[in-house]
Amino acid sequence: MTVDLSNFRKNYTKNSLLESEVPQEPFQLFDNWFKQEKSFYKEKNNEEINAMSISTIGTDGGPETRVVLLKEYSKDGFVFYTNYYSIKGRSIQNRPKVCLSFYWRNTERQIIVKGITSKIKRKKSDEYFSNRPRGNQIGSWVSRQSRIIPSKQYLLKQYNKWNNFFNKKKIKRPFDWGGYIVKPYQIEFWQGQPNRLHDRLVYHSEKENKWILYRLSP
Repeated sequence: MTVDLSNFRKNYTKNSLLESEVPQEPFQLFDNWFKQEKSFYKEKNNEEINAMSISTIGTDGGPETRVVLLKEYSKDGFVFYTNYYSIKGRSIQNRPKVCLSFYWRNTERQIIVKGITSKIKRKKSDEYFSNRPRGNQIGSWVSRQSRIIPSKQYLLKQYNKWNNFFNKKKIKRPFDWGGYIVKPYQIEFWQGQPNRLHDRLVYHSEKENKWILYRLSP
């Protein structure tokens, strides 16, 4: 089967990205862009503009990409949560360099982050876990993420089992679940432009908190 998509086209016209208009470090620009994208949804927080793809190198040496949710960002890096023994967790353990990617269609922007991943402090993971919805907390105990299971019915039975176990009890964070922080050494900001002459500005850090800025050809 062949499906021709050659006529799927869009001309990008909304914004531009100039060296003279950006801050000296990338985190402020990320914050500006995130807030601008969020403004399209007003007070809604369910559009998941914090969704990002994360690419790792798997244990078989091949690349792997999936979507996770960004839960915090600062000058220290980008934080997300997962099962430490999942495929991504095991890949990060072996090769902590990862690539994050954001795509925001309303503002016609992409951001690509290359960085080194490490676990956040257990106390911070505990604090985040304690604020999750109760169903999500139970789900963290149910899911042995990325393991083979016999059926969906098996998964639902496990959920009921743990739900009954934690009946009227405080749910603690599983030892194999928690947060990672990606400390970037390179961040590319991509702004769609007419005629495919897109703006691409890259911040690269060769030393701690020392960033150089350069432009890439589209």
